[in-house]
Amino acid sequence: MERRLSKREDNLERKIDLSTKKEKYLDNLASNLSNKERELNKKKLELDDLIQEEKSTLLRISGLEKESAEKLLLSRLEKEMEQECAKLIEKYTQKAKETAETNAVSLICTAIQRCTANNTIENVVSTIELPSDEMKGRIIGREGRNIRAFEKATGIDVIVDDTPGSIVLSGFDSVRREVARVAIRKLIIDGRIHPTRIEEVVKETEKEIEQIIQETGKQTCFDLGILDLHPEISNLIGRLRYRTSYGQNQLQHSIEVSQLMGILAGELNLDSQLAKRCGLLHDIGKAVSGDVEGTHALVGADIAKRLDEKAEVVNAIASHHEEVPIESVYAVLVNAADAISASRPGARRETLEKYIKRLEKLQSIALSFNGVESAYAIQAGREVRVIVHPDKVSDNVAAKICHDVAKRIEEELEYPGEVTVTVIREKRIVQKAK
Repeated sequence: MERRLSKREDNLERKIDLSTKKEKYLDNLASNLSNKERELNKKKLELDDLIQEEKSTLLRISGLEKESAEKLLLSRLEKEMEQECAKLIEKYTQKAKETAETNAVSLICTAIQRCTANNTIENVVSTIELPSDEMKGRIIGREGRNIRAFEKATGIDVIVDDTPGSIVLSGFDSVRREVARVAIRKLIIDGRIHPTRIEEVVKETEKEIEQIIQETGKQTCFDLGILDLHPEISNLIGRLRYRTSYGQNQLQHSIEVSQLMGILAGELNLDSQLAKRCGLLHDIGKAVSGDVEGTHALVGADIAKRLDEKAEVVNAIASHHEEVPIESVYAVLVNAADAISASRPGARRETLEKYIKRLEKLQSIALSFNGVESAYAIQAGREVRVIVHPDKVSDNVAAKICHDVAKRIEEELEYPGEVTVTVIREKRIVQKAK
């Protein structure tokens, strides 16, 4: 028992000694940390003093106040940022220019490939086939009274010539001409042709055509998915069925532009419905009577505005011939889609008079140069053959004439595609042996 107690006392003494040593170590450590903290605080104060002294020295040397120095620094940073921004802008602008044409061509080609349309050509005359020459006499009537009554009721000229088995209806108002065409066919089938009957049939036909116009407008809007148009606008769209421009049917043209607009807007992540609406309504001014003053673009825009169409639609209609400034991307797309539709091969045709004048102008330009003997416009005006005097014009001069003729054609004429200028200088020596 005594040994055990003695052993425990020895263990307790060792533990006490160990604890005493740890306490001394911790005291020393705390003392060292306290000293280091005081040194750090002292050095911090010294550093703050040095920084302040340095700032004062810099301000004194530069001769600037603190606020002025800050402004100067900010100004320098602003200039540096402006330069960096300018570089970035120039970089991305150049990149956009490099890719814009490629993207535009791709977009237009996609739209053209996805939108197919039939070529429609109409004239200002309608030919009516007659069952016999005896019917021609009945249409004329005694002393021409039937023709006079028909022309008065329809506003369309009836041309009766020596051509067997047919008469011609002539008029620039396509709706009236259609009324006259349907009415004369009804009269021929009925056989009763006299002034009173003519008036009855014409009035009946006018109602039918008006009904067709309304149904055409509604069906067109339905097919394109545009279902909230004002009835007056829908009626104007139906009237476009009987309107033409350069031989192109205006309803088909408007439908085609609307479809192209939907395709272009879809490719650009725009509102396709709004785009199609702009395309369909861009030519509604052409459906209005010629008595209304103003261009068809401005007249159509006025109608759309009066009937509470959106500002984008009104501007797209008004600006598609650049008569007013363009205010939205939809107006730009209308111009593009309108040009695509109009420029399709066979979509439009020139009048004969305009075509002849263009050929004559081509020849006159070539003949205006010294040394030119003759000039011929061939291949529908796509090529000009210029023959020069071989004795008056050398090869070098002939080459210059070719260049100058092509340059003048570019400056003075408007034409589709391109015109080839060919200058021919030929010298022949002929001698007969006797």
